[in-house]
Amino acid sequence: MTQNLRIPSAARGKQITITVNKIPVTAYEGETVHAALTAAGIYPLRQTLSGETRGAFCGMGLCYECLVTVNHIPDQQACMTRVQDGMEIQTHD
Repeated sequence: MTQNLRIPSAARGKQITITVNKIPVTAYEGETVHAALTAAGIYPLRQTLSGETRGAFCGMGLCYECLVTVNHIPDQQACMTRVQDGMEIQTHD
């Protein structure tokens, strides 16, 4: 989770900190939870009942493969939820 996969030359909002699975992660205002997690190298977001890992598939809110818990509210779409400073995210793995 220490990698940063963001494009260095891209303009972004103010740097903020979110917590993912109890670990601080850098994010930027305006990013979605999915973008922040992907940039931090966090890909599997949940597991199916059979144990298969899932992550974002469509990136536009149609497939529901990117469900995470945000601030103790389960089943939030990571691709449709914008980060906020201090936000707590729990993946379902």
